[in-house]
Amino acid sequence: MLYSMTGFGSAEAESKMYRVKVEIKTLNSKFLDLAPKLPRELADKELEIKNLMTQHLKRGKVNLTIELIPVNLEEPAVHINQQLFKSYYRQYEQLAAEVGANPKDLFRLALHSPDVIVPDGGNNEVDWEMVQGALMEALEKCNQFRAAEGKSLQEKLSSYLDGIANGLAEVTEHDPQRISQIRERITSSIEDIKEKTQVDQNRFEQELIYYIEKLDITEEKVRLGSHLEYFREVMESGDSQGKKLGFISQEIGREINTIGAKANDAVIQRAVVQMKDELEKIKEQSMNII
Repeated sequence: MLYSMTGFGSAEAESKMYRVKVEIKTLNSKFLDLAPKLPRELADKELEIKNLMTQHLKRGKVNLTIELIPVNLEEPAVHINQQLFKSYYRQYEQLAAEVGANPKDLFRLALHSPDVIVPDGGNNEVDWEMVQGALMEALEKCNQFRAAEGKSLQEKLSSYLDGIANGLAEVTEHDPQRISQIRERITSSIEDIKEKTQVDQNRFEQELIYYIEKLDITEEKVRLGSHLEYFREVMESGDSQGKKLGFISQEIGREINTIGAKANDAVIQRAVVQMKDELEKIKEQSMNII
């Protein structure tokens, strides 16, 4: 079963103090590239969160966003140090008077001065189990999305493989006629030469066999068929192996190119062009497989 690297999953959960929102987006990448955006309250859990992502997503560029939203606004999750605020305000007011500055924004300035607003301790701690549960749900949904996309990819790849297999069948069908035509062309040329000079018939036969052997594509056809079959086996196996499919695609391309180089025949060249077109589609889609 194939899994696409493109995926999306989201989940929400709520406790007495917070509502958590988790969103995961994944895109193509050669390796696992994690980019988590976490609230300050979960900074100490970053390594644990990355480990969970690594275990479940394996490969791709991953954008993770976790939001914590207070739900009990009557009991804010912060504490205002009033004494410190007043001290800041008085000092700012005195400085403003000395330099003749407008005291209009002193309230805002004092309120956002260091340590005036601090997180309230004790009852406002984040429920890690709640966050972890939401994260796992989002990961599961993301993998379900990837599986659905992978199924679509597998159907496309199968159709492209069928296209190459049809091209190979056309090459196999026409190949005996190609060899016969090559032999006839060479024989005809030799007959013309015989009228002007003496030809060693035994040497001619040896050279003809050597030349035809150089143009023989039997091994390439067998290997190409084997690579197509192996590609299907890997694609339908239990593990999604995008890198292995990429390597097999390279081997398929090598055999198609060799057939084209040896063909010396218009019909087979057209089949080679069609097979190359299908192979390019396979390579493009394989880049999105985990």
